[in-house]
Amino acid sequence: MEGMELICFQIIAASGGAKSAFIAAIDAAKKGDFEEAARQMEAGEEFMNQGHEPHAQLIQKEAAGESNPISLLLIHAEDQMMGAEQFKVLAEKTIGVYKVLADLQK
Repeated sequence: MEGMELICFQIIAASGGAKSAFIAAIDAAKKGDFEEAARQMEAGEEFMNQGHEPHAQLIQKEAAGESNPISLLLIHAEDQMMGAEQFKVLAEKTIGVYKVLADLQK
């Protein structure tokens, strides 16, 4: 596998790792382990960065006049990346709610 397919699968894999980490962060916060939630959020962010890097390369190539073939695989990769970003926002908000609940129980 090379070229565009490899880039797409890098984005997909990184996005999946990010979503898993963000879900793990919510699970940790639900248990009251906010340190682990923070670690998982950081891990998710690192995965997101790994996915954004090859995506940014595609954008830079296109900006330089080198067209990228649009395929269903690329659309899927971008969809997965957007989904991971939405999970991040959801995780941040949910962890905030769990923190408020934990403070109220003290």
